[in-house]
Amino acid sequence: MADKENVQHIPETLPVVPLRNTVFFPRQVLPISVGRENSLRAVDEAHKNKSPVLVIAQRDGDTENPVLKDLYSIGTVAQIVKTFNLPDGSLSVLLQGISRGRVLTEIENETCIKVAVQRVAEQPADDIEIGALVTSVRNVFQRMVELSKEYSDEHLSIILNLDDAAGTADIAAAIMSAPVKEKQRILETLDVKERLQKVHVQLNKIVQRLEIGSKIQSDVQEEISKNQREYYLRQQLRAIQKELGEDEENVEIKEFRERLEKANLPGDVRKTVEKELNRLAKMHTSSAEYTVTRTYIEWLLDLPWSVSTEDNLNIDDAETVLNRDHYGLEKVKNRILEYLSVRKLKNDMRGPILCFVGPPGVGKTSLGKSIANALGRKFVRVSLGGIRDEAEIRGHRRTYIGALPGRIIQGINKAGSNNPVFMLDEIDKLGLDFRGDPSSALLEVLDPEQNNSFSDHYLEVPFDLSKVLFIATANMLDPIPAPLRDRMEIIEIPSYVEEEKVHIAKDFLIPKQVREHGLDEKQASFNEDAIRRIINEYTKEAGVRTLERRIADVCRGVVKEVVRGKTKKQAITADSIPEYLGPQKFFIDVAERVTRPGIATGLAWTPVGGDILFIEATAMRGKGNLTLTGHLGNVMKESALAALSYISSISDTLGISPDFRSRTDIHIHVPAGATPKDGPSAGVAILTALASLLTGMPVRNDLAMTGEITLRGLVLPVGGVKEKILAAHRAGVKSVILPERNKGDLEEIPPYIKDALQFHFVKEMNDVLSIALKYREKRKTASEKLDAAVSAN
Repeated sequence: MADKENVQHIPETLPVVPLRNTVFFPRQVLPISVGRENSLRAVDEAHKNKSPVLVIAQRDGDTENPVLKDLYSIGTVAQIVKTFNLPDGSLSVLLQGISRGRVLTEIENETCIKVAVQRVAEQPADDIEIGALVTSVRNVFQRMVELSKEYSDEHLSIILNLDDAAGTADIAAAIMSAPVKEKQRILETLDVKERLQKVHVQLNKIVQRLEIGSKIQSDVQEEISKNQREYYLRQQLRAIQKELGEDEENVEIKEFRERLEKANLPGDVRKTVEKELNRLAKMHTSSAEYTVTRTYIEWLLDLPWSVSTEDNLNIDDAETVLNRDHYGLEKVKNRILEYLSVRKLKNDMRGPILCFVGPPGVGKTSLGKSIANALGRKFVRVSLGGIRDEAEIRGHRRTYIGALPGRIIQGINKAGSNNPVFMLDEIDKLGLDFRGDPSSALLEVLDPEQNNSFSDHYLEVPFDLSKVLFIATANMLDPIPAPLRDRMEIIEIPSYVEEEKVHIAKDFLIPKQVREHGLDEKQASFNEDAIRRIINEYTKEAGVRTLERRIADVCRGVVKEVVRGKTKKQAITADSIPEYLGPQKFFIDVAERVTRPGIATGLAWTPVGGDILFIEATAMRGKGNLTLTGHLGNVMKESALAALSYISSISDTLGISPDFRSRTDIHIHVPAGATPKDGPSAGVAILTALASLLTGMPVRNDLAMTGEITLRGLVLPVGGVKEKILAAHRAGVKSVILPERNKGDLEEIPPYIKDALQFHFVKEMNDVLSIALKYREKRKTASEKLDAAVSAN
């Protein structure tokens, strides 16, 4: 293509003038400032010899003394038109481009860079497509001149008056603002058509950039004009309002100031509100910051900083309200009455921080409402179950979009007073993740020494929580972090016994369900035997929620009969209960299940109340392996190992072969395998089951036991004794074995239950075995006992 369109000339030797940060094109007339020594000598030599120079762009404009490798391989052969000496010693040279020149080789020269040059002459191009490209280039160039003040009409006139395609491409490339590399690619493009296309692409890029900039500038100008217009109109509006005698301030701000005057705010809060109001008055109502600030001021003005409800300090009235709403729970009621008594003598006493711990359904949450009614205070409940974000307690900072105060401040605002009864429900269900630890945020809330200046991230001013009566509820204490647990007064609410459930059903549940189902007391009446049958045969719980649901089931059955006209009133008796609730759901089967050696009845504490556990052990010939099943935890497994080791140590006393472990495999199983079980209190029952298995002596079937064991055979105290005894009573057990040091726990047991049970207090496992095992009339040898145990299983 170059052979057809270009004329190759004999190489010449020309001095080189390096050019920084620009590219020089043929047909271009350009004044340049020459100050570097090599360039000055090159110009001087060419001027003396009246020869052209080769002007080549540098690859890197920062290179101060370039050599040939620092320059591109193609430049422009230029004629020196005129030179001017400048005062600073440099030289201004007016150059006119003649043609492209290709560097062939460097000629050694001490004064300047000289090279052998091959000139490239171009032939006229008259292709139709080239003509169209020239027209398009001129049109785009014209558009560029219209959009940018950088280009003048003289530049456009030059392009429009050029009559050849190559000249149009070169001059357009020389004038337009493009990177040196892009201009150099155009200079090195010898094909005119391709050169025009590259120039066209670069011009389009410049035009697109200019159009986008023009649009942005237009939008900005339009917004500025709009704001100026609004400002002008508002100034006019203020002038009109002033003439009419109206307040210049925004009506909304005026209302805020009126509320501020009426509100009895603490000094620091008042200063904060005044400061924010002054900021708000200077803001435009349509700005986002205006809305954020207005919401913040509203929160500060709405909060009950100094609004308190008057406490009902009449002890008798408060006691009447508590007894009316709840049966039993004497410990909790006494604590509230004590608080009221102290408040009557000392008005500025801080509110206590209580934590009700007990199984589900015993009335922890409803007790909080009853306490609020007894005190004459507002009641607020916040459920903490599943909360994982610290900001839920302390609030979000106002820098976040949609920020709000935390649940504590929101609850206070909802109550409308600064001394409500504030219930933190399910505090043991708090979570923890990357967003923070809510339980740590509660440390300040529940600390009497700190909560008089509680700081919410949103408010950023302290709020006094010392007058609030905080009541937390939990099913278990273990999940509550120790520092948080230490700040609360723990009050355990135990399971209800049968008598308590009967009273609750009579006084609360039955009237409530009869009323909610559209009946009256005459249409549905329950006798006490019916209530007891529902409790014993259709529920198995520590609280009364299931009992209430069963009573509701009976009421619905009565409603159906009334609606059908079968009866106008119904007396619910024990015999009629299966008609409404179906067959019996729960059975007392302790005696039936403990009928052979290797089975013992243990007592366990669970988050939903006490329960009984059956420990089953069996033996088979083997190599001394111990298998434990029933979803047991590590502590319970260790209790089984300790029990087996202790039995091995007293095998002679029990009449068991000393080598029984080497030839016997033992399997211990705790039924209800889907339920996880753990803790040391089953140690006594496990050891008793193993001793029963290996001696062949069955355990008494009316006996249940609890206690932790040691390798020395000591029985250590355990927790949850009341719950366990209540479970034993519900299960029909007659005797209970307890550690000696748990004797004091019987004070919490109702007298009628203590009278119904026989208690055995033990210090050592020898005492347990002597009580629990039924000795047979005829003693066998150790080998006979082991063989009999293996054969029986």
